[in-house]
Amino acid sequence: MLTQSYIDNIINTALSEDINYIDVTTDNLIPDSHKSSAYLVAKDSGVLCGIDIAMRVFDLIGGGVEYEIKIKDGSEVKKGDIIAEMSGSTKTLLKGERTALNLLQHMSGIATATNKCVKLVEGTNASVTDTRKTLPGLRALQKYAVTVGGGKNHRFNLSDGAMLKDNHLDAYGGITGAVTALRKKAGHMLKIEVEVRNLDELREALDCGCEVIMLDNMSGEEMKQAVQITAGRAKLEASGNITLENIRAVAETGVDIISLGALTHSVKCFDISMRIQ
Repeated sequence: MLTQSYIDNIINTALSEDINYIDVTTDNLIPDSHKSSAYLVAKDSGVLCGIDIAMRVFDLIGGGVEYEIKIKDGSEVKKGDIIAEMSGSTKTLLKGERTALNLLQHMSGIATATNKCVKLVEGTNASVTDTRKTLPGLRALQKYAVTVGGGKNHRFNLSDGAMLKDNHLDAYGGITGAVTALRKKAGHMLKIEVEVRNLDELREALDCGCEVIMLDNMSGEEMKQAVQITAGRAKLEASGNITLENIRAVAETGVDIISLGALTHSVKCFDISMRIQ
């Protein structure tokens, strides 16, 4: 779903960061004519994501490498599985190794973490989503990885939808005034989400006709009450201090959405290695 030009821009930026003018090790050690075979191997178990992007690195860094992808995005991999096999220019393989693995490991880590959360809420009404707490320049890749893991995307940017968070409300002076002022200027296609900190604010947001309401750091009991009060008049999003240990309990309160910044801002990389044969 991501455009090739967007992907190539990210890869070229990463390659420029990793190789300034030359690779002093590879360029001084390996002849241009040298050929090798290599493979990518999983060193953990989880959900793979970013393999096509990783292979594209070798095209852009020097070319001359043919590859066969053994496991595709969205597939579960186990420790020891061969993910892809490559053959061709040794220089290209060595120069592209780290950038390819950085992207593949990071995206697979996100997909794996998301999939764990998705499985934990199976059978409930709740969907798992990401947030805008992403690494600069990598948002679309990270959000793609969330979908590969079975999750859904929150807004991609500030133009996607209006979200009145606590600082907006404190700066403007309250929910009703802020929502009313926003609706006067916004187009008819714009949805408004409001962050609320207690049940009184929830009622106020409902009276304003907000389409989505974020329940910020509420207890399980408060969320249950919020679901009862809302009675389907708006989508309810739970956010704040949600972990693998409590996500099931949050989902069972009846909320529609559970958003986790940790899926993108602090996820553990999935361990993958490249081996020259």
